[in-house]
Amino acid sequence: MDKIDKFVLVLDNIRSRYNVGSIFRTADGAGINKIYLGGITPAPPHPRIAKVALGAEKFVAFESVSTTWRALKKLKDNGYNIVALEQTDKSINYFGYKPRFPIALVLGNEVAGLSKDILKYCDEFVEIPMKGKKESLNVSVAAGILMYEASKWLK
Repeated sequence: MDKIDKFVLVLDNIRSRYNVGSIFRTADGAGINKIYLGGITPAPPHPRIAKVALGAEKFVAFESVSTTWRALKKLKDNGYNIVALEQTDKSINYFGYKPRFPIALVLGNEVAGLSKDILKYCDEFVEIPMKGKKESLNVSVAAGILMYEASKWLK
C-alpha cells in the first residue's frame, strides 16, 4: 500500500452538498486519495458540490456506497484502522491522538452524528474539545481539523 492509500474518508449520511464539496476540497489539500460516500451522502457531479469543491471533486477518488457499514467492514478486512470523529464515552481528545495507518476516518450526519450501528465497526473514537456553548463544529470544519492533524503523521 503506497502513501496515498493510507488515509481515506468515509462520510455517512451527510445531508449538505456544500459540506460534501468542502470536504472534497480539504481532502485534496490534505492529500487524501479516496472518499466513500455512504447512505444519503450526495455525490458529484452536482453544481452545489462543485461550487464549494472548486474542482477538487475531479481529483479525489470517490465511491458511493448504499450501506456505510459494508464499506467499513471491507476497509477493516483490508487492514484499515477505523476511526470515528464522534463524541462518545470512549472518545479521546484529538490533541493526544496519534493515528495508526492505514486509517479510515468516519464522519457522520450534521445533526445526528454517527449511529450506534456504524460506531460498532469503529476501532477508535476521537473528538474535538469544545470550549464554547455549542457542542460541536460543522462537519466539514471538524473533518478539516482531523484530516490535517492525522496527515502530519503520514510517512
